[in-house]
Amino acid sequence: VQLQASGGGLVQAGGSLRLSCVASGSIFGFDAKGWYRQVPGKERELVAGFASGGSTKYADSVKGRFTISTDNAKNTVYLQMNSLKPEDTAVYYCLADIKSSGTYYYNVWGQGTLVTVSS
Repeated sequence: VQLQASGGGLVQAGGSLRLSCVASGSIFGFDAKGWYRQVPGKERELVAGFASGGSTKYADSVKGRFTISTDNAKNTVYLQMNSLKPEDTAVYYCLADIKSSGTYYYNVWGQGTLVTVSS
């Protein structure tokens, strides 16, 4: 069971990127928990996630600019990032609980995708 993140890259300030994170393997259940980001020397922080009842939650710094969504049929979680700022530069990680062949894997992290926003 793996989570594969993609979509990162270099973008100018004000631009947009869409991150994707797909679970691979014999997947029978996919419960996306959120996207996090980390810069060197700092702790990993929640960017966007799903709260109980399916509602979404966002870090104050990204509210109104980022949108998290999921397609459980495709075992994929997305992060649409608009109006990017240089301070959004980080490695972005996805997190999910996955059911595979009768086994639950909790808090599975994707490998990370680098987002660099130039000023």
